[in-house]
Amino acid sequence: MIRKPKNISMPTMEQVQEARKKVRYRTAFRKSIVTTLSVLTVVAAIAVLIASLLLPVVRVVGDSMEPSLKSDDMLLLMKTTDYDRGGLCCFYYQTRLLIKRVIGLPGDMIEIDEEGTVYVNGEALDEPYVIGKSLGQCDIEFPYQVPESRIFVLGDHRETSVDSRSSVIGSIEVERIVGRVLLRFWPLSEFTILT
Repeated sequence: MIRKPKNISMPTMEQVQEARKKVRYRTAFRKSIVTTLSVLTVVAAIAVLIASLLLPVVRVVGDSMEPSLKSDDMLLLMKTTDYDRGGLCCFYYQTRLLIKRVIGLPGDMIEIDEEGTVYVNGEALDEPYVIGKSLGQCDIEFPYQVPESRIFVLGDHRETSVDSRSSVIGSIEVERIVGRVLLRFWPLSEFTILT
């Protein structure tokens, strides 16, 4: 016995066009998702490269730079070989990053008297960023000449900072410098350009 097929109705032209629209929409939606994810991946990779190669970000830990910088401040650095007296720089010391103020450049003569006044090439520094002068932890002899390819750095909180005054750290080799501090971006209420 042969059965007759049930009544199968053919889709109308409008139904076919509607189905095609849905398929095109799904295809376009998938393409846009893939494109968006690809763009975000590339942007993230570029951001990581820029952050690690040109503009590293560091977090302040400790109080050696108070009152200028406080613990947990977030800073943006700029990789450079150009450092100015009075500017802030970040450098490697053993496995840690330290942030200090550049006081002397290669060839400069540094002296610090008993009260903590710093002299560079015979002239007393005007240091409005220091709230309490102190000789601090110092075991080097003055006058001290900064060797070639090195810089002399001090923390702003002179009583507690361990810096170039100590033979433990000494003057900093330029190769150990991560970068110059450009700005503090966190906390937002303390946003400051520091160059």
